[in-house]
Amino acid sequence: MNIIPYILSIILGLNVLLALAIIFLERRDASATWAWLMVLLFIPIAGFLLYLIFGRRLSKKEIFTWDKKSRLGLLTLVQEQLKSIENRTLEVRHKDIIPYEDLIYMHLKNNDALLSQDNEVEVYTDGQKKFHALIEDIEKATDHVHLLYYIFRDDNLGERLAEVLIRKAKENVDVKILYDDMGSRLLSKAYIRKIKEAGGEVESFFPSLIPKVNLKINYRNHRKLAIIDGKIGYIGGFNIGDEYLGFSRRFGYWRDTHLRVRGGAVHHMQTRFILDWNHASSRDISYEERYYQAESKGDVGMQIVSSGPDSEWEQIKNGYIKMIMSAKESVYIQTPYFIPDDSLLDALRIAALSGVDVRLMIPNKPDHPFVYWATFSNVGDLLAAGAKIYVYQKGFLHAKTIVVDEKIASVGTANIDVRSFKLNFEVNAFLYHPDTAKELADRFHEDLVESTELTYKLYQSRTTWIRFKESISRLLSPIL
Repeated sequence: MNIIPYILSIILGLNVLLALAIIFLERRDASATWAWLMVLLFIPIAGFLLYLIFGRRLSKKEIFTWDKKSRLGLLTLVQEQLKSIENRTLEVRHKDIIPYEDLIYMHLKNNDALLSQDNEVEVYTDGQKKFHALIEDIEKATDHVHLLYYIFRDDNLGERLAEVLIRKAKENVDVKILYDDMGSRLLSKAYIRKIKEAGGEVESFFPSLIPKVNLKINYRNHRKLAIIDGKIGYIGGFNIGDEYLGFSRRFGYWRDTHLRVRGGAVHHMQTRFILDWNHASSRDISYEERYYQAESKGDVGMQIVSSGPDSEWEQIKNGYIKMIMSAKESVYIQTPYFIPDDSLLDALRIAALSGVDVRLMIPNKPDHPFVYWATFSNVGDLLAAGAKIYVYQKGFLHAKTIVVDEKIASVGTANIDVRSFKLNFEVNAFLYHPDTAKELADRFHEDLVESTELTYKLYQSRTTWIRFKESISRLLSPIL
């Protein structure tokens, strides 16, 4: 008796049931549903196992909590700013902020992102300079050092940092390190142990219960924050590792964007760190004045905006779209991955079709092949609308920066892709300050010297093989 047809029938039946479960029980957006159905079609049964690991939704229940008193104090400040915008009584240091009150309002209402206008900002685009400044600030710490990075490596840079952190911990400085369990999966236990033995605290975000097997692999804490003594904060794209100093043979020079901040925005970065820490650790951080000591004579307006799979709205993506739709003259974007959904792609196309100078810069060297080809499949739509695309040639472009009209900007951890908008925990600084926006625009123009323009004619000359890889990657892009 030939049982193969029966086995095939059972597999087919199971596959149909699994497909129905994805369609009717998960109720995710259509593009992601179709992508997972393709996986089931080409990889029966095993495809569903992949779905269980990579495709399950995270519960929308609140996972970041703080003590009620602190939460109430934050909400009171948020309500005060909301009312001042509604009543047109918001006090601003620069009139340039006024046209963007609706963007500020959106982040306030939906993300509790308070506006601070007393910040000093330094822009770093080179890893050597950024980490020199960070380590120097840590060496001067007298109370606490809070670090949150997606990737933490125990290579030369990691060891340099560990030496300073161990020394500070022995001086009774409160040292806390939070890393993502998946991003920092190669971090050795010995590295963690020696920091703990010196008195530091180290925690991982969404740790796996089974070594090397993480069922929350798809939900990563992609944030990069450093807060020193509650006075200085760092936010941007650099992780901890030698490649971010440009020492990788594969990538060469590493071009990123990071901000060093002094002022009220550091308070909001601190709150973000505390919320993430309290989720990961059994030793919660409570409100203490020593964590909020920021002082500045600066004049940069800023909001610290977070997003993640626990959010009701895609906060950072919505901020990007709002910025793009406000553009009258220019939109400059730098991103390692360009896999926008229809809403963001439409915003960019409409801006380009309206005569706005839309420029997108992407890397020449891929770190994830499927994502790289999906990126190239999407730039064609912008080229057809009149946007300009540049391919950075000097090394690897990892910056996540948007500058609009050289008046407002956003710098942070969120890439322009579905993963950053829906699956990862991200954090961005939205800046309302023409001088800072102009500086970021100038850095963009400097990078043009190291880039080649991808014209529509050149894009159309792609080989059939490249087009095939782009097509497959684009179909899978909702789940990459």
